[in-house]
Amino acid sequence: MSTPFVIKLGGALMDSAPALTAICRQLAAMHAQQPGCVVVVHGGGKAVDRQLAALGMPTERRDGIRITPPEQVLQICGVLSGQVNAQLVACMIAAGVRACGLRLTDAGLAQCSRSTHLGFDPGCVGSITDGDPRGIRALLDAGVLPVISSIGTSASGELLNVNADDAAAAVASILGARGLVFLTDVPGVLDASRSILPSLDAAAIERLISDGTISGGMIPKVRGALETAAATGVAVTIAGWADPAILSNLLTGGVAGTRIAAPSTVTCP
Repeated sequence: MSTPFVIKLGGALMDSAPALTAICRQLAAMHAQQPGCVVVVHGGGKAVDRQLAALGMPTERRDGIRITPPEQVLQICGVLSGQVNAQLVACMIAAGVRACGLRLTDAGLAQCSRSTHLGFDPGCVGSITDGDPRGIRALLDAGVLPVISSIGTSASGELLNVNADDAAAAVASILGARGLVFLTDVPGVLDASRSILPSLDAAAIERLISDGTISGGMIPKVRGALETAAATGVAVTIAGWADPAILSNLLTGGVAGTRIAAPSTVTCP
């Protein structure tokens, strides 16, 4: 089995049936070319927002993290592990892939606990503390493409909502992935003039966060990418899903977007 890429899907992609179909077909083509080369991790924040709004529940985010009070966690889990995961698995199956829907802690992949490092109380938000790749590797060896939602459970059985970018970064680290690609609503990390930054290092990331160029949900995305690059020694790419052929060259030459490499090899743009 080849070492897999971890592809994180999120943003408005879940609401665009043509774009989602195109991405799933590209993932299917990669899987057909190199079985076991793809693991998908996904979020689904817009679907969660709609569900909470329909129930009259507020949506609150802080530093890109969704505040998850106990009275909302079942709804959030139902949307991400139910509705969105089922939609993605169905799309993969339609593209000709043997896909399997999972949560983060299924098959022993990840161990989660309540997040305590954020400087504020996010509620039922989880952090991944450890993991075991054997269950997922068995699926990959069997020719199955795992599609993993960002829902975990604690050792005591508490359901936890994990930031999907953090989840993808942790899965890539646990699996020793060949690379991690965040497919987002934008074609990469943008500078103040809205041009794509081809590469970033730690100093540039913190400078751009401090001056407000990088903000909102992009903050945990770039920090998670940097941590993953440092932990695994492989590059992380932030790219846009709107390009219908964005993944077509991933197995041979990478994708367009912003590349964040291991700290020892990256240079500041």
